[in-house]
Amino acid sequence: MKIFKIITLLFALTLHGGNVSAQKVYSVDADYKADVKVYVVDAGYKADLLVYKVNADYKAGKNDGKWFFTDADYKADKKIYFVDAGYKADIKIYFVDSDYKAKWNKSDKKHTMY
Repeated sequence: MKIFKIITLLFALTLHGGNVSAQKVYSVDADYKADVKVYVVDAGYKADLLVYKVNADYKAGKNDGKWFFTDADYKADKKIYFVDAGYKADIKIYFVDSDYKAKWNKSDKKHTMY
């Protein structure tokens, strides 16, 4: 199973030419429409990813936690769905108040946003 994840990740990187940017997100209204299911936790130490919401698409990061929420799904790199429980989530996030605080706490989950 682990080898399959590694192969999938390498394939995805090859398709993108190594330039991975999955930080333009769109919030969908149903879990089956989502690429990634997200749960918002109440403290940074509980999160896989600390997220800072930027106010322009050009400020979106390259899988570093700086997210721009698009107004249409076709403009997004990833479609996300906010779930109501942590066990339903692919990743757990916490919104931070400064861009320099955005980062991955658990790098083993980083592949979810590629």
